[in-house]
Amino acid sequence: MKTRHCMADRIGVAAAAICLVAGLPHLALAQDTGHSGGIIHDAEHYVLAAMHGDRWMTEDAEIDAKLADLREQFGKPPNIIHVMWDDTPVGEIGIPEIQQIRGWETPAMNEIAADGMNLLRMYTEPSCTPSRAAAMTGRHAVRNGMYNVGFPYEYGGLAADEVTIAEVLSDAGYATAFFGKSHLGDVSSANLNNQGFDEAIWTPYNQVPSLYVPAGQLNALSPAVILPDMFPEDRYDMDPGWRPTGYVWALEGKKGGEVREFGTPPFDHDGYMALEDSFEDATLDFIRRNASGDQPFFVAWWPQITSFLGFPDRVTTSGGLIQEALARLDVRIGRLKAELETLGIAENTLVVLMADNGPMVHDGPAGFVETLYRGGKGDYLEGGLRVPAIAWWPGVIEPGQTVGDIIHITDLYTTFARLGGASENIPTDRIIDGVDQTSLLLNGDTFSRRDYAFVYTGPELAALVKGRYKRHLAGAKLGLSGPEFYDLYNDPREASGQMLPMFPAKGMFNQMKLRHEIWAEKYPHQGQNRDFPFVDVVDPRPEVAAASKPRINPEDLPFDPREVITRVPEWDNLDARWGAGN
Repeated sequence: MKTRHCMADRIGVAAAAICLVAGLPHLALAQDTGHSGGIIHDAEHYVLAAMHGDRWMTEDAEIDAKLADLREQFGKPPNIIHVMWDDTPVGEIGIPEIQQIRGWETPAMNEIAADGMNLLRMYTEPSCTPSRAAAMTGRHAVRNGMYNVGFPYEYGGLAADEVTIAEVLSDAGYATAFFGKSHLGDVSSANLNNQGFDEAIWTPYNQVPSLYVPAGQLNALSPAVILPDMFPEDRYDMDPGWRPTGYVWALEGKKGGEVREFGTPPFDHDGYMALEDSFEDATLDFIRRNASGDQPFFVAWWPQITSFLGFPDRVTTSGGLIQEALARLDVRIGRLKAELETLGIAENTLVVLMADNGPMVHDGPAGFVETLYRGGKGDYLEGGLRVPAIAWWPGVIEPGQTVGDIIHITDLYTTFARLGGASENIPTDRIIDGVDQTSLLLNGDTFSRRDYAFVYTGPELAALVKGRYKRHLAGAKLGLSGPEFYDLYNDPREASGQMLPMFPAKGMFNQMKLRHEIWAEKYPHQGQNRDFPFVDVVDPRPEVAAASKPRINPEDLPFDPREVITRVPEWDNLDARWGAGN
């Protein structure tokens, strides 16, 4: 179990001055925020708590009573299943009318949306790794250095001192498992059996390595960029080893145990495609093994969903890559739902289905489109941040709900912890961006406990959302403001930025940004966690073993790079194996 520290002074000795400077109600600092206890939230939460805290306390008392009744009825806290996949805009699932005129359908997921809660304003981070780190830790990725999208080799990943939702729930007695795409890095600390999961099969990267096969090299990649032996010898190619060869499709391990490579070695595209079946089979097997007994379970099933080489046949008239992937995923989700009903545990199981960010509209394959909102993966526009999300819990979540409240991917962390009776395991020595949204799930529309979102692209604070309003910070003029303000009710595609009509909001956005920065100054971002990849893989292939070691003997260099590497931006948080600072 990782050590968690309580902060004696949550705001600092200048609390009153901060309130005045940042426009923060003084009462918010002392306001009881219900079940947050010692959790340190971002500043905006305290503003809302000052206004709504009394109502929240009343709601929480009712929620506690309902959760206690459910626990008595089923003999344990609810099971939790989180299914998350890639690059899907709002409207692509759960709204059959859109699918009907676009050439595909997802009947199983549409049925779940109709029988549960369709969350139409779920915000994520704008790309894969940041969103996955946010879901795991309840924190914006910038806080733990996970704001870059990882590729082979990443030489980095989720740090050991991050406390994942698996650890929070595991310490409360949950059985925990992960199957699918983690995209959280290739270093030991990012191995999911080191991050609270009892058992796990995971991919350390995204789906791009699906192109690192002969067919990808011939049809999609620049010549000889990955498999130079497929081409005539380049007499000017002095460093063939510059290309990555020791990457892996997937890893597996159990908590506290060894890590091994899973599946076929890379270069076998059929083996890559077979991983998706393995992830589903492992998920259903884990659920069956944990369906009975006194121990609840948490499983993160994050499908890889597709290869960038696509599928050998078509099951949709659309034929787009993401539509083909969603139609196939829908069949798997149908089997999941059927299994929960067959086992008789659906009424004590929360299922959340969602995407991790918007569509790959920039330089992506066919099929990725904006649908409702402008922008996509990597953008601070709504199209990059808003994703389809569905919550289903028969008998608890009222069916047929369409919810317009803001909810953020980090909120899953605190909400899952609350439902599992594990809030006390959330660390209290750092900012937790997620807020408890149990009231939204149980009470429905208008019961969210957030009306804001901070949008980062990489390490840059790129946009602010407050209710119906939004301000773009990235690219904004210094000094006199330009047309960087938006009313998302009347301009949901952010097509016509406003200046003068929105100036009343400028000062409020300035205060919101200042409060956020004050909290970040008190609790600084941790920087990126670096190490050599795959150092703990048991019985590695020779190329994997080579990837885990330096290519150059430091004794052959004019100086030891480890002595200065910490001064290079983004390489300031290195594992002891690098020897930096030693």
